[in-house]
Amino acid sequence: MTTSTYVSSYERRLKLVQEAVTAHSGLGKKEARALAVHVLGSLDHIPEQVR
Repeated sequence: MTTSTYVSSYERRLKLVQEAVTAHSGLGKKEARALAVHVLGSLDHIPEQVR
């Protein structure tokens, strides 16, 4: 029996950005996650028509 765990779309996007930041910078996971939170916050304030 498997247990499914719900992961929000925000968490999936956050992980994607965090992995990209980690892969292309000298930042650790904790710092990359903090930066990813700021990046997604900024992106979420751009109107969808512009994105």
